[in-house]
Amino acid sequence: MPSTKPRSPAPLYEQIRQLIVAALAAGEWRPGDALPSEAALAARFGASAGTVRRALDELTAAHIVERRQGSGTFVSTHAAPRQQFRFLRLVADDETEGFTRELLGSRRLRASADVARALALRAAEPVIEVRRLLHRRGRPVVLDELWLAERHFKGLNAELLATHPGTLYALFETHFGVHMVRAQEQLRAVAATPDAARLLQVPPGEPLLSVERLAFTYGDRPMELRRGLYCTNADHYRNDLN
Repeated sequence: MPSTKPRSPAPLYEQIRQLIVAALAAGEWRPGDALPSEAALAARFGASAGTVRRALDELTAAHIVERRQGSGTFVSTHAAPRQQFRFLRLVADDETEGFTRELLGSRRLRASADVARALALRAAEPVIEVRRLLHRRGRPVVLDELWLAERHFKGLNAELLATHPGTLYALFETHFGVHMVRAQEQLRAVAATPDAARLLQVPPGEPLLSVERLAFTYGDRPMELRRGLYCTNADHYRNDLN
């Protein structure tokens, strides 16, 4: 169990936030679990309830925990309906339909230099590559390619990917104990290659939105590199800025 006594010169609420994250990373509370009450956490960390509340406010803002009125504070989970597409910002112009998924394939291979660098892996370390299409209104709208370090996702295969009913991030939580808590994205405009055009059912050279995402678990450890090609003819990419 991580130390329960703050020791750094950072503000006390920040120290407590870090200790809660360390406990989450150690598996003390799993996604979907209820956290102890503010009074119990205050006693554990030797702080006031107000200081603990401030730490929980920070974790709530980062979507690491969520507060449910009348129920308490819970570890966020990608299995919850409101969290399922937290990192997918492609919004339908009519906002009436969700996504369906089509697995194109998965395979084990050695990490390329750029994948190894992004995921902080050893050179040529084994990774799992997954390719899939996301459909909306019966048409493909996103071509996804993603890479995961095999050592964190042993047993991930095409059958599991094809039969899991929820999102990939919910699958990672329930089967592999990996909870994605934040992501970095880089966006740019590209022209559809012949292969991408065929899969997305657009003309070669069609403008597409390229979105490269690096997703992290607790402790800012990179766990997934994803590169997506988004067709925005009838959809748009939305990012809410606070």
